[in-house]
Amino acid sequence: MRKRRNYGLFLLAVLAILFYTSQPIFAQEGYQRPPEAIAKLIDAPSTPAVRIDSKAEWMLLMERPGYPSIEDIAAPELRIGGTRINPATNGRSRQNPMTGLSLKNIKTGETFEFSNMPAKPAISNVSWSNDEKKIAFTNTVEDGIELWVVNLESKSAKKLTEAIINNAYVSAFEWMPDGQSLLVSTVKDGRGNAPVKPRAPKGPVIQETAGAEAASRTYQDLLENAYDEQLFEYYTTVQLRNVDLNGNAKKIGQPAIIKGFDVSPNGEYILVQTIQKPFSYLVPASRFPFNYEVWSANGNNKKVLAQIALDEVRPKGFDATRLGMRSVNWRADAPATLYWAEANDGGDPAMDTNERDIVYMQAAPFEGQPTKLATTSLRYGGIVWGDEKRAWLNEQWWANRMEKATIIDPTKPGQAGNVIIERATTDRYNDPGNPMTIKNEYGRYVLKFDKDEVFMSSVGGSPEGDRPFLSRFNLKTKKQDIIFRSEAPYYERPIDIITEKADKIMTIRESETEPQNYFIRDLKKGTLTAITDFPHPQPEMMEVNKEIIKYKRADGVDLTAVLYTPAGYDKAKDGPLPVLMWAYPREYKSIATAAQVRGTPYSFTRVSSGSPLFWVLRGYAVMANTEFPIIGEGDKEPNDSFREQLVMNAEAAIDAVAELGVGDRNRVGVGGHSYGAFMTANLLAHSDLFAAGIARSGAYNRTLTPFGFQREERSYWEDPDLYNYMSPFMHADKVNEPLLLIHGEADNNSGTFPIQSIRFYNAVKGHGGTARLVMLPEESHGYAAKESILHMLWEMDTWLERHVKNATTKPEGAKIDSKDRD
Repeated sequence: MRKRRNYGLFLLAVLAILFYTSQPIFAQEGYQRPPEAIAKLIDAPSTPAVRIDSKAEWMLLMERPGYPSIEDIAAPELRIGGTRINPATNGRSRQNPMTGLSLKNIKTGETFEFSNMPAKPAISNVSWSNDEKKIAFTNTVEDGIELWVVNLESKSAKKLTEAIINNAYVSAFEWMPDGQSLLVSTVKDGRGNAPVKPRAPKGPVIQETAGAEAASRTYQDLLENAYDEQLFEYYTTVQLRNVDLNGNAKKIGQPAIIKGFDVSPNGEYILVQTIQKPFSYLVPASRFPFNYEVWSANGNNKKVLAQIALDEVRPKGFDATRLGMRSVNWRADAPATLYWAEANDGGDPAMDTNERDIVYMQAAPFEGQPTKLATTSLRYGGIVWGDEKRAWLNEQWWANRMEKATIIDPTKPGQAGNVIIERATTDRYNDPGNPMTIKNEYGRYVLKFDKDEVFMSSVGGSPEGDRPFLSRFNLKTKKQDIIFRSEAPYYERPIDIITEKADKIMTIRESETEPQNYFIRDLKKGTLTAITDFPHPQPEMMEVNKEIIKYKRADGVDLTAVLYTPAGYDKAKDGPLPVLMWAYPREYKSIATAAQVRGTPYSFTRVSSGSPLFWVLRGYAVMANTEFPIIGEGDKEPNDSFREQLVMNAEAAIDAVAELGVGDRNRVGVGGHSYGAFMTANLLAHSDLFAAGIARSGAYNRTLTPFGFQREERSYWEDPDLYNYMSPFMHADKVNEPLLLIHGEADNNSGTFPIQSIRFYNAVKGHGGTARLVMLPEESHGYAAKESILHMLWEMDTWLERHVKNATTKPEGAKIDSKDRD
């Protein structure tokens, strides 16, 4: 007898299966791998890193591994004092060391391998000796860090120390000027075992303030209790040692928590910065109290130059600075002379003065009063030393984006110098560049002169895009004579001057299809000689189309974007494509500089883990480096009309790609990382231009960063409306397009706490929006593990395929919510 079937239930079951199998399946557990077109770009081999000696005779090639595994990233780590430490090695955590070294003779092209290298190299801190006959490096093993050296003449390597290097906070080592020994930071003798966390607390954690204003930035990984303090002191206390090339070591000075050390050019003194107590729970170790000290090279004598107080209280503003000596360094052109700056305005940019900072210098033996070298009208930005009578003094001022360069005469301290450059830092078209330097007899870098001229290297901004150049800059006439400039279809940057008259230079050259390689260009003979021949690591990208598109936004501001389309794409035949727009807002104080073209159509396209370019291989038009300027001219601040300018930027970009016939305006996705994620959330909340959004590692509630964010200097209490106006969290009820939120669970960036994404997801969810939250275990602000990166790309690809490529068509005239704030 045949059984009766319930065909109604059967039909419902079939329909349900068809419905659910037609939808993308979103994994809840386990790492996923994106389509192979995307994954193979991540699997592509890395190009070696390169170091070249100052005479352009030898090139050091450093093999770089691929992305580390999640197992490597998840290794034990201490997050204390604003730093992250690997307690097993006494080094910094989350390192991705190099796996090999080789040496190439630039003239002959012959490549040499070093003998006696570590069995399983994990190489970091690579450094040439001053005579450039030896190269030192550290090698990380399971239980610590070793110091090694290779000899260029013998092409052999040698281990100088066991795994005793302390690289947890301070630099691992520095070559002594004679090249016969190194000053090395090591673990303290007899340190014993690490402090054990008490089973029960000894009491509450207490902080107190007494009236002084102290704007608190949202730092991560701070000390939280007495046990953290013990751990910080245990792992960062170092013993300096002088280690010779045979591995013989002698102690220099006493153990201390050292944040920096620097040997004088003549090798007779050491400038040491030693961290002091009390520690702080509000700021990272870089702002703990510390002393500037000068030690004799043997460590037997010590002079305290200055005691710098805890830097918790600082005036408001990006141009603010702390009191006391800062930026203390050795003169590059003198045996043992220190120079530094001190704020003359209390560190307060609100003070009206023509002398912001005073620059001092003092020669060994550092007795008596220092010499007043110069004063600055802007905030001191460093000195590039030249010869006895010429040095290049830099100043800058964030508030109006200005910088100034002055040539001063060190033999006439206190006298006004010759101002040679005064310009807006955002003015790319009129950027004369930075001075080129050469090594002097002390192995330090100083200005390269040719009589009254210095050589300058610039990005070469122009309406056609960046065209780097090398020039002669006359210090008397302030005129430039360009002696080399990059020409299409290449993007070529000068990196070193090989001959005295600069008629032979070294460059890095690339094109849309040719990866970066090193060349020697003879300007006199007009010849170009390749010294490396790195292959294309991602041949899949060779046929991708790339162009810079130019367009205007509604208020007339000129904008640009780099547009990528798939290989073989023909808009007449293939029609408009789905679009992925990737951007990052930037603040400007003038329309003219905001409108300048940035980037170049001739640079090589290597797709890295954070890039949006994967999706050009998936059939999308990709708008990368899409300009999103936020402009505040004169007394206006950029953020006063942040939302309105965001929407204008987006509208203009969509109109441009649609009018080209390349992009389908109804299938545009927008995305960004960090501040770009903040931008994305705001665009979904305040416009209906996009089919979906992707926001990675962003901050969405600005009341959680109440003392400023990005380049906003006003606090929440000064302008609460601004913080509410700019926070997409406050407008989560308006997010009516699908939003993918991705965040690292161990984000260490100031302000982008993981809770930002969690709370924003809950807010969108609570108002019935469509959102997905992906928290990547163990990952920081930038994602490092290969498993995490592949999974991130799988999430993004699945989201774009579902919500952009296959989006339901929308009316084109969507209403835009971009009202001015009250």
